[in-house]
Amino acid sequence: MVGAPAAADAVARAHRNPGLRVGLHLVLVDGDPILRHSALVDASGRFGTDQVRRGFAYFFRRRLVADLAAEITAQFTAFAASGLKLSHADAHKHMHLHPTVGALLIGIGRRFGLTELRVPAEPPAILRACGTPPALGARALYMWSRLLRRQVRRAGLVTADHVFGLAWSGQMTRPRIGTLIEHLPPGTSEIYFHPATRRDPYLSALMPGYDHVGELQTLLDPTLPALLDRYAVMNGARL
Repeated sequence: MVGAPAAADAVARAHRNPGLRVGLHLVLVDGDPILRHSALVDASGRFGTDQVRRGFAYFFRRRLVADLAAEITAQFTAFAASGLKLSHADAHKHMHLHPTVGALLIGIGRRFGLTELRVPAEPPAILRACGTPPALGARALYMWSRLLRRQVRRAGLVTADHVFGLAWSGQMTRPRIGTLIEHLPPGTSEIYFHPATRRDPYLSALMPGYDHVGELQTLLDPTLPALLDRYAVMNGARL
């Protein structure tokens, strides 16, 4: 989140850990912009939390497309200015599932060297096998993600076959991850977390109810490497 309050600190930490693959987390809802004087932001100079209303506005108010393109370009420009190599991109609250946002993210991102994009597609059958029957909304979201996947493939970008972390977002516990690893489908799977060493007012406001510290403990669980080996899962990490 290049416009967020701790962005400079995050960049400095990433430079101290050159093995990390770092990507742009595009923000167009519930967060901080780079351009604070566009029609996209509210009176406080931030993107509002009204995701559904914004989704309709981004689609039907065509005059907003220029503002969207300018903000997306500004965020990619800010990432480039960090000196970090762009590994991948996604969007806060999966806003790039919106066809207009997805198309802009892909088109502008390619100019900045984007080669990989997350398609948040969590297979309902795997969730069911893990003991979490997907709700109707989750099944609909999985079907809708096919549109973004087609956009990604047409652009020649790389994406994982499956993504996990939506249904259990903020609650990726060790038992859940263990069950998931046992049921991973063929192909490439991305499992994403929201880890932190502690909570603060910004995190609490942005993601209420998330157990960031617990997710960090899951990632650091010493039994996970052996479990990955047991199921012949090749793993890699990125931020």
